[in-house]
Amino acid sequence: MEVTRRSMLMSGMAFGAWKVSRAWAQPAMTRASDRVFICNEDSNTVAVIDPDRNVVIESINLTSFDEDPRPPFRYITGGVMPTHVATVRKPLYHGAIDIHGAAPSPDNTLIATTGRGTSNVYLVDTVTMRVIGNTPNPQAGPTTNPERLTSGIIVGREPHEPTFSRNGKELWVTVHGEDRIAIIDVEQARRASAGEDVVALREYLPTINGPAQAWFSKDGTLAFVASQKTSQLDVFETGFDRDRRSRPKRLKTVDIRTQDPRAFTPFLKTSPDGSEVWLSHKLADAVSAWSIDADPKPLDTVALGENARPNHVEFVENARGKALYVSFARVDDNGPGNVASSRIGIIDRAAGSGSRKVVGHFFSQGREAHGLWTNP
Repeated sequence: MEVTRRSMLMSGMAFGAWKVSRAWAQPAMTRASDRVFICNEDSNTVAVIDPDRNVVIESINLTSFDEDPRPPFRYITGGVMPTHVATVRKPLYHGAIDIHGAAPSPDNTLIATTGRGTSNVYLVDTVTMRVIGNTPNPQAGPTTNPERLTSGIIVGREPHEPTFSRNGKELWVTVHGEDRIAIIDVEQARRASAGEDVVALREYLPTINGPAQAWFSKDGTLAFVASQKTSQLDVFETGFDRDRRSRPKRLKTVDIRTQDPRAFTPFLKTSPDGSEVWLSHKLADAVSAWSIDADPKPLDTVALGENARPNHVEFVENARGKALYVSFARVDDNGPGNVASSRIGIIDRAAGSGSRKVVGHFFSQGREAHGLWTNP
């Protein structure tokens, strides 16, 4: 699962952090309009949580099991619950498979989420909580969904993470089953998802093999691309023109074998002050920091402990200090209520470059912690 909302760090995480280290976090202050979006990869739904009340208020359906009352469309056939693989491999199933990466637009009006197994991207309206492009279901009835799911935007094999450009006009989707990024025009994607005969895919940008995620510098002039197949980091000049469309150009491919000898860096993110980009090296059990420029230089490599298996990184900054949170996939015993749980590691970013380290942990209260986002 991935937490995908800019406007809220899940309240359980925030309170846990406060107990560990008052220097960097405080109890969550929520508003009635705050929402947390979580991708559920097995069920192909997006759960929407109201953090003010700590309840699920919506489940956005990206399946097609309940669009037709007849077998073999129905989720349960003959009174027998099939396996997940069996349900999504039915020949008439046209819903999403393996909903995974998701990201909010800069203005928080859209969520973009990828179907790893269906090679596509869906757009969700954060106000209506509906998938853009769904159409009325002519077979709707008491037991069927009133909508038919859109096909979204097809981008290629195994799309991993979507990232909106800083101006919100483009969506860069890493296709990590290939060696390229799909660059999508967001407005055209809205129209294409709704069934209009328009082209949303602007271009494919060749990258290092197995691109996992792209992230932009604070001013939007640079893009950094990490990989899950090679120990390299791509750096691109975005070249946005007056129409706010990119004209990307590769500037540098950086060798990161020292930091990631096992060639598996799934996530990265630039710091709020725009000075650093941090990478998570999942199989190396470490994260690293690099300078943000056309030729990035290593600033820190922080070991996280055996089998920590880091996923996302996120920045926490307030009047009390500057920290980096890292979600661990490792599941540890003795969590809250004596239930096994994953941890979130805390790194002190205020320490001098070269001396930063893990200064504390708190439990996520879940297993294999993944996506991590904070209130900006």
